[in-house]
Amino acid sequence: MKKLLWALLLVSFNIFAVPVDINKASAQEISESLDGVGLKKAEAIVAYRTANGPFASIDDLANVKGIGEKTVAKNKDNLQISSDKKGKDKSAANIEKKKK
Repeated sequence: MKKLLWALLLVSFNIFAVPVDINKASAQEISESLDGVGLKKAEAIVAYRTANGPFASIDDLANVKGIGEKTVAKNKDNLQISSDKKGKDKSAANIEKKKK
């Protein structure tokens, strides 16, 4: 019974997770917000961002060692980037709507 409660708690956390801006978030925030991304991978994301500048698109996240296209696809709804000069955030869902 306890395992079921923990499982429900974890699932509800992911359902209500706030999208994370991969150009601004800390490694801790990234690891807590993305499925399949622990602290080590989140630190790699931050290090990549520091070395290469902000991500131009959400798909660029797959360029980080240890982060593949499947991880990006699984988390697309929880990812945002802020890269334009006006500082507006762009979520994957809104970008996909504009493409159609």
